[in-house]
Amino acid sequence: MAAEKPSSKGQAWFCATGLPSDIVIEVEDMTFHLHKFPLTSRSRKLHQLITEQETNPTTSTTQRDDHQEEKEEERDEIEEILCQISLLDFPGGSETFEMAAKFCYGVKVDLNSSIIAPLRCAGEFLEMTEEYSEDNLISKTERFFSQSVLKSLKESIKALKSCERVMPLAESLGITERCIDSIASRASSVDAALFGWPVSEAANENVRASSSQALWNGIGSTVRRKGSGAKSNNVDSWFEDLTLLSLHLFKRLILAMKVGDLNPEIVESCLMYYAKKHIPGISRSNRRPSSSSSSSSSIASEREQREVLETIVSHLPLHKSSRSSTTTRFLFGLLRTANILNAAEECRSTLEKKIGLQLEQATLDDLLIPSYSYLNETLYDVDCLERILGHFLDGLEEGRNAGEIEAGDDGGGGNVRPPTLMLVGKLIDGYLAEIGSDANLKSDRFYNLAISLPEQARLFDDGLYRAVDVYLKSHPWTSEAEREKICGIMDCQKLTIEACTHAAQNERLPLRAVVQVLFFEQLQLRHAIAGTLIAVEADSARPSLLRRREEEIEAEAEAEAEAEAGAIQEGNNNAWRGAVRENQGLRLDMDSMRTRVHQLERECSNMKRVIEKIDKEGPRENNGGWRGSLTRRFGCKFKTQVCDSHEQAVVNARKGRQHHHHQQ
Repeated sequence: MAAEKPSSKGQAWFCATGLPSDIVIEVEDMTFHLHKFPLTSRSRKLHQLITEQETNPTTSTTQRDDHQEEKEEERDEIEEILCQISLLDFPGGSETFEMAAKFCYGVKVDLNSSIIAPLRCAGEFLEMTEEYSEDNLISKTERFFSQSVLKSLKESIKALKSCERVMPLAESLGITERCIDSIASRASSVDAALFGWPVSEAANENVRASSSQALWNGIGSTVRRKGSGAKSNNVDSWFEDLTLLSLHLFKRLILAMKVGDLNPEIVESCLMYYAKKHIPGISRSNRRPSSSSSSSSSIASEREQREVLETIVSHLPLHKSSRSSTTTRFLFGLLRTANILNAAEECRSTLEKKIGLQLEQATLDDLLIPSYSYLNETLYDVDCLERILGHFLDGLEEGRNAGEIEAGDDGGGGNVRPPTLMLVGKLIDGYLAEIGSDANLKSDRFYNLAISLPEQARLFDDGLYRAVDVYLKSHPWTSEAEREKICGIMDCQKLTIEACTHAAQNERLPLRAVVQVLFFEQLQLRHAIAGTLIAVEADSARPSLLRRREEEIEAEAEAEAEAEAGAIQEGNNNAWRGAVRENQGLRLDMDSMRTRVHQLERECSNMKRVIEKIDKEGPRENNGGWRGSLTRRFGCKFKTQVCDSHEQAVVNARKGRQHHHHQQ
């Protein structure tokens, strides 16, 4: 049969064969003017409906007259309408019926994954089976679906998306289930390293990380974002197609992936991409919706966003992500959005627990979660961070008990400093310094958060001292007892020389804290001098060793040759005289060091007596009085410096001092 050329006029569709139409079929708002023979030769259902119409001519005539009255403007064609059929709830609507009609007329229809499911359902609805007519629509669509669509991951997703238009029938025919199984099985063969955050955002993150400066006590630059690198364009388009699925189908697909033991990181990446597409504002770096998302669909309502968020969180793998801090940033974005949308308590608790498992990958900006509750007076949600930190410490304790600490089982026991714990310690110190400027933050909240970390979390307490200084500066009305309590969270023995120098001149610190700083600074100096004396005594023992060695060399030389013995003896005597002179110089230095140690011991004794006297006298004098008294009694003078808690600066300072001692 020759192919016919169809045409459409307004809401009417005509088949331009030169013959008048003898049947009108209505599908949705479209009227199709067709011919009986091509339709009845392919569709058993249309054949039955036309036969029923012909057996009731009165009804058909009435329908014809009504139709002619409505189509007065279309009298340009001579038509003899014998019957009219209305197909209610046709699968796929008028577009799908148009393609089915073209197939009946012998017009070639280009099959693709986006129309294959509706066409398969249309063939089922019209009963276009192989028994009724050879090489019919059902067999053609089934063959293309099995041989082309299900062989490709991307095509399977597109076919699954098209099932939404014909869901009841597509579900009963098994099309939806076959698409989901194909996607789940083929996704397992994709390289997990290609999955992650979108390429554009990863690239922007790399630029920001490379140009970032040290912020908030050095915390901001110590944990840099790791870009996920260049992703394959195929993977990006795979994700773009996946995000177009409805929430119902997406949920079924994720469940199938989890049942099939798919890599959890692939499942997590699918959830991340879908959430970013349907929940605006997750990423702080890109608040404006992308052009693709804004053009494809309007922004979902608050209820729909909450439903998507709770679905995403409920399917997140509970394992710790090992890829990068990208996942941690995404989780914090979900948590902020959950607070805004007032998500279920279980949803927020799950997010807090998962964040706690990988808290060391976060940055200070992630921790600054705004407080959205009217019951909370503080600017940031401190309670939320305390719960997250509790989950982190619980996980660390479980890891220690199971022997999974990154430092390894070296028998150090409590002396082991896990790198993750030290990273979190620096984050919390930076967080304390940030929230310390909040005038509504109570001293007890600040104190409890500061002492929640174990001692091993901080190599130096410079960051903690800075946080205390910020809090005291922002809360000048704090009582003396509260000041001493807050300063008690610092370990003065773990302050660097720079921090001690700054603290000694800090007018905001209570007297007891300043005295402790001075005392431990003197104690550190004493230990340093004692170590130098030990080194000097070790050096003083070297001449005796040299002398024994020289005597052995001399004895061997005399046994070998008398003539050479004299020359060797003369050279050894010169070396011995040089060693004696060096020994005398070292002894003078040692005597000088011992004298200085005795002076320091007397100063320490005086300091103890002053501390006892201060405790007995009660209220302190004015700042100038007691500070001047300490200066006159101890002879200590300090230059005001800015405290820098960077470990690298501390290490460089110590190296400089050691180099200076070696030069002396």
